[in-house]
Order: sequence, then structure tokens, then C-alpha cells
Amino acid sequence: MDFAFDAETDELRSRLQAFMDEHVYPAEPVFEQQLAERETPWSSVPIVEELKAEARSRGLWNLFLPGEHGAGLTNLQYAPLAEITGRSPQLAPTALNCAAPDTGNMEVLAMFGSQEQRERWLRPLLDGEIRSAFAMTEPDVASSDARNIETKIVRDGDSYVISGRKWYISGAMNPNCRIFIVMGKTDLDAEPHRQQSMILVPRDTPGVHVKRGMNVFGYNDGDHGGHAEVVFEDVRVPAENLLRSEGSGFAIAQARLGPGRIHHCMRLIGMAERGIELMCRRTISRTAFGKPIAQQGVVQDWIAESRVRVEQLRLLVLKTAWLMDTVGNQGAHTEIQSIKIATPSSVEWILDKAIQAHGAGGVSQDFPLAGLWAAARMLRLADGPDEVHKRSLARRELKQYLPERGEH
Repeated sequence: MDFAFDAETDELRSRLQAFMDEHVYPAEPVFEQQLAERETPWSSVPIVEELKAEARSRGLWNLFLPGEHGAGLTNLQYAPLAEITGRSPQLAPTALNCAAPDTGNMEVLAMFGSQEQRERWLRPLLDGEIRSAFAMTEPDVASSDARNIETKIVRDGDSYVISGRKWYISGAMNPNCRIFIVMGKTDLDAEPHRQQSMILVPRDTPGVHVKRGMNVFGYNDGDHGGHAEVVFEDVRVPAENLLRSEGSGFAIAQARLGPGRIHHCMRLIGMAERGIELMCRRTISRTAFGKPIAQQGVVQDWIAESRVRVEQLRLLVLKTAWLMDTVGNQGAHTEIQSIKIATPSSVEWILDKAIQAHGAGGVSQDFPLAGLWAAARMLRLADGPDEVHKRSLARRELKQYLPERGEH
């Protein structure tokens, strides 16, 4: 495994770091001010559109997407770039058109969409003209087991009728969200992993009711388009809106979530690095009990432990990216689950220590740490909770020690 950056990655890293220094970090206070002044809590603000235009002019656009539709980078090439954007997760990913949930939705359309579906929805998403949402999680069942979902997708002539209730549908509150990818059941009699399908539902379809925005630790995440509760009440769409075929929804979900999980972990490394930087600067500049806080043994332990943890995480993320490139997502399944378990919890710990080192400032709006911590903590639930990944990982580990069938 060679994790050295190639020439293209080095060049992109330099351009991206310059963009962050010259535009993104200076824009952070402007962004917060514009958020406070906007008329609705979900609409975009001018500084974001300015950053998007600047990023695109610099060729820093759709870096997440391999193949003909995106920048053509491998996962290993994209990893250090995603880490850099993670240092300013509210602004940088969106500026580069590399923000969830649009990234995963673009991947789904690129992999499974028909030519017509790609022309109608993928193209404007790639161009940053519209936003999208992925409607899978439901409030009335344990959605960590996707077989539980209750939303129905029923064939009726040349249409499908969708009925169900979803929540924490990221991006759905954004006025520019134009399309939902909805997961529901088309065949209750099929085997458990073939009951589900996915279908494209334009937001303005009659019967789509965006009920309310959901908070995450008190944050409305309006900068990302919010998280909505959405009710689909006898929503009728053309049959050609179905993705791939009936019964392929579970497989599509797994294909979507694999890259999404590693992208989150890549950005989390950048969040951790931002936390370490802020912790070091703060503790050097503050004095308590006659010496800089940085000279207190407990603080030095936090800093050292943080550095060890983030270096371990980065190596595991890079290994996972390399495996995804060389043996595919299925071949990297163990590593994808490992980083999803390890990264959010460790970064949560690092950010917690950075908050502690800041005192009252750490929980205030004057530093980004509280928001970063909330995001890291939320990612222990998003794309599958820790416990589900641990269960799956343990079963795969145990399998190699179980006797073959027929053995005694």
C-alpha cells in the first residue's frame, strides 16, 4: 500500500488549500452573519453562491465523483482533499459541490439512473443548479434495519403511488431541493432484502408534504438545507421514475452508503485537525494558576492523545480508500465498517477535549467547536449506528471460525 500523493493530488491539494486560506476561512464569519440575517431559516446565502462560483472557476468542483460524470479521482486521491474541506464543514463541501446528501444522490443517479433520469436530474445536480434529498429513515420503525421501512410504493397502471412518512431527510427544507430519492416497499411477499425499491419523486408532486424541520442537538442545520419530516400522501409519479428495477432498493442503498461513509470519515479527519489546532492555540494563549494552560499535564495528555488518534484514523481511512479502489466496495466492507465505527467516536472525543480546553468559549457561537462536536456525534447515527456496524463486523469476524456445514 502506497499512500504517497501523486502529482495530480498534490496539485489539487495546493489549489484547495489556497482556496481555503483565501476564501473559505475569511468567509466563515460572513456566513454566520448572513445566516442570522436571512428571511427564511433554510435558504442559501450570498456568500455560499460566491464561493461556489470561485471554486468552480478554480477547477475545484465535483471532486468526489469518479468516472466520466465527476473529476475522475480515485478514492485515495479524493481522501486528502475531503480532509481539507472537513476543516470548514459548513462551507467548503458545499462550495465544491461535494456536500451530502447531494453527493450520494449523484452517485446513485450515475450508477443506476436511466439516460433520461440522468439528463433530467443528475446534470443540474452536477452543475450545482438544484439540491436533492434521500428519503429513507422513518420515525415509526427502527430504520437501522432497512427491512423495517413501511413506506409503500404500489404499481398502478403506468404509475407508482407512494404513501409513507419519513424524517431526518437531509436537505429537504432547502427551497432549491427539487428531487427526492425515496425508498419504500414494492413487494411485501418477496424475500426481506428484495422487498424494497427506490423511486424519484419531484418535490412539487401533489401529495408531498414537507411538514417541519428537525433539529440536531438544537441546530437546525439550515446551512445544509435542514433535516425534514416529510409525508408522502398518495403521491403519484410515472413508472419510469423507478430506479433500476423493483426489488433493487436495498442493493442501491448499500451502494450509496459505502462511499458516503468513507466521505464522512475523510471530512471528520479534517474536523479533528481543526479541533487540535484550536486547542493548541487556545491553551498556549491562556494562563491559569501561574502558567500557560498548555503546560498543564492533563492538557498535554489531551493533545498527545488527539495526535495519536487522528494519525491512526487517517491511516485506516487511507487504507480503506485504497482497498475500495483496488478490490471494490464489497472487498473493503470490513474496513468501511471499521472506519465508520472508529472515526466519529474518536473525533467526538478530540473535539470534546478541545471544547474543554476553551472553557465557556468552547460551547459558544464564537468558536466552531460546538457545531463540529454535534456533527461528529450525529455521525455515530447517520448511515447506520455504531451498534449495527459492530454487529455486522463481529459476525463477519466470527464466520471464519465457525465449522463448515456438515462438519461435526
